[in-house]
Amino acid sequence: MIREIITDVLLALAVLTVAAAALGVAVMPSAAARLHYVTPVAVVAPVLVLLAVFVTEGLDENTGETLLAVLVMIAAAPFLSHATIRAIRASENSGGNAGDKERA
Repeated sequence: MIREIITDVLLALAVLTVAAAALGVAVMPSAAARLHYVTPVAVVAPVLVLLAVFVTEGLDENTGETLLAVLVMIAAAPFLSHATIRAIRASENSGGNAGDKERA
């Protein structure tokens, strides 16, 4: 009974994190500002889901697979954010054609 409640709370927090981030993305004026609201979805929500799986399954194959997936997401998130912001800035600085400026 307690495990189900803890799992439900963790999953509800994950859903609220994603909903709040989506709201932030919706109201921000620029793509660079919106990018800040993607981080909780890429880092916080998966960790909450991982904890929910751990509470439900214990140490199991499912927990290990979920842990690996979350670790890959957390490791990749900063690189993806950095590449995205560089592409946004290059596009803004070159008038829409990001490739020309870097080739010159």
